[in-house]
Amino acid sequence: MNAFRLALFAGSSLALSAPALAQDAPAEPAPASTSADDFHEDVIVVTAGGLDRLDMLAGTSVMDGVDLQRNLSGQIGEVLTKIPGVSASSFSPGASRPVLRGFQGDRVRVLVDGIGAIDASNTSADHAVTIDPLTADKIEVLRGPAVLLYGSSAIGGAVNVIDKRIPQRVPNESIHIDALAAADTAYDLRQGGASADVPLSSQLVFHVDGSWQKTNDVEIPGYVLTDSLRQELLAEAAAEPDEADELIAQANQRDVLPSSATETFSLGSGLAWFGNGVSLGASVGYYDTQYGVPTRPGAHHDDEGDVSIDLKQWRGDFRGSVDLGGGFFDQLTTRWGYSDYTHVEMEGDEAGTTFAVKGVEGRVELIQREHDGWRGSLGGQYLYRDFSAVGEEAFVPPNTTESFAAFTLQELDLDPFEIEFGGRFEHTGIEAQTLGINRTFDGFSGALGLAWSPTPGIRLGLNGSRAARAPSAEELFANGPHIATQQYEIGDPDLKMETAWGLEAYARGTIGGANLGLSVYQSWFDDFVFLQATGEEIDDLPVYAQMQQGAKHFGVEAEASVPLFDVGPFKAVGDLQGDYVRATLADGTPVPRIPPLSVLGALELQSDLVDLRGEVQWFDGQDRIAPLETPTEGFAQVNMSVAWKPLRGSKNVTLMLQADNLFDVEGRRHASFTKDFVPLAGRNVKLSVKSSF
Repeated sequence: MNAFRLALFAGSSLALSAPALAQDAPAEPAPASTSADDFHEDVIVVTAGGLDRLDMLAGTSVMDGVDLQRNLSGQIGEVLTKIPGVSASSFSPGASRPVLRGFQGDRVRVLVDGIGAIDASNTSADHAVTIDPLTADKIEVLRGPAVLLYGSSAIGGAVNVIDKRIPQRVPNESIHIDALAAADTAYDLRQGGASADVPLSSQLVFHVDGSWQKTNDVEIPGYVLTDSLRQELLAEAAAEPDEADELIAQANQRDVLPSSATETFSLGSGLAWFGNGVSLGASVGYYDTQYGVPTRPGAHHDDEGDVSIDLKQWRGDFRGSVDLGGGFFDQLTTRWGYSDYTHVEMEGDEAGTTFAVKGVEGRVELIQREHDGWRGSLGGQYLYRDFSAVGEEAFVPPNTTESFAAFTLQELDLDPFEIEFGGRFEHTGIEAQTLGINRTFDGFSGALGLAWSPTPGIRLGLNGSRAARAPSAEELFANGPHIATQQYEIGDPDLKMETAWGLEAYARGTIGGANLGLSVYQSWFDDFVFLQATGEEIDDLPVYAQMQQGAKHFGVEAEASVPLFDVGPFKAVGDLQGDYVRATLADGTPVPRIPPLSVLGALELQSDLVDLRGEVQWFDGQDRIAPLETPTEGFAQVNMSVAWKPLRGSKNVTLMLQADNLFDVEGRRHASFTKDFVPLAGRNVKLSVKSSF
């Protein structure tokens, strides 16, 4: 099965992909979800909110079924690294956020069914994303100009995790259960999770889910440190005899990454009602994780033990839709989320700084009735976020962020052409009361796309966009030491709004049974905000400051899935994909932490009973670096897997055995702040079983 098929995203709102499914659920029981099964369609079409397709999203990928089982990891960033244009921050095994087209942090939105995670993962690379991939039904990776309609912080793209916590339909069984269990060698993983959907009536369904995962310090190939960092420590040991033994021991640490163990627990429950033209659903969830934070060897900080983070989040969600009958509008939909989040940065057994976030986010949208090839929607969005940090290393003062937005998406079908337009106006207020600073920003983001289908199955398009992003509170107000990142971070309260013009051309379709996709894009930024090492030190910590100037981002993404031949009961499919980003500041220096060129090739033998897959993923070295940034060596990993599917249909089981990084190759992600002392895992043999019945 093609691991990552290009999806044609359809929808007036990402936030409404689940409600759109819910509106189609009849009052009588519907067939149970087949989400745990394979998905052997050539192309996945994501539908939402009344639009059949929205092609301004020229790069949209969907991961589900066997693909999701094969790539499942504890943090959402690591799950998606085999999709074109996607890397990960890889700060540690317990904290890894997606990097899309070279963008990370507050430029990439991580969503749960269209609503933000409402945590602190966008504020710093050491903060985990509070989404348990084990509970995901599928994951959508959204790149391109129309993603801006989901908030200014989606300027780089968005990752949308669709779970089943608010049921989308009434199962036709007395109880429907999905479960997954796994164990591996490199992480010493022990993992298990299950969910149950119980119909309480022909219109009402109850959901409950829970998961647990525990890992030890991860096994790695060779030394913990890069060669250059090892030489630095050994030179320092020669110059400082009193600390020589400790420095030499740190330089020679190998085979296991210290302070990288994790333990995560999640629990959730939901209830949904499907009436005549109306659906309502609500859920509550709890997420609890403790994970180690590897620290830079040789760094000078209080020696009070290993650094770790103890994180907890309570979350509530609501979803609803109402059919409006006749008239201009066909449907009203809404989606809301509330979060109460805290995490404590621990030094040994001592509690250090406590970070807290309370927030609410919601969308309301009116879906237009299609008329003469014209369809669309309009709506509004609200976000409130209250952030505080208490402790000696509270590097960001207490602050609140509040934003109001209005948006529209419109599409006109002039077969074989389509014209598409999206626009969003957003007002954002950010206040730090202790500093007496209150900044407001008004920004407009818009996209205009033209698509042409010269023949059935082929689609060519050109998109233009204008994007605007308000700087985050952390970019504005940070000023202090951060023990978990081993940095002294300094913001700039005078930062301007970041704006960009973009152009993207794409081609995708099916030719002779092969699925093909190609995107080429360029963005021109004014007042691009970036975190840059200054070369200075404060309190023995390297200083990183938020800076701002113009920038250009150029990139290419390509993928192909080609049927090769039939071998008895097997069908052979070849996958090839790659991506490249080049980002340059106005002064001619490279933008920091841009992932290098990467290519993935795979051969898969598919049958009704067994799938066999072998793949090679190659990452070029990155020596096009910002000042004070270190280069990253290239590497290639070989992965093998076999999936046995003894049961299919409404009752199905998939047993998978896989070996990742088969030749135990050392690898480091250039997008990571910690790459010089946090390598990727070594050879990892994993056994998992996923079932639905």
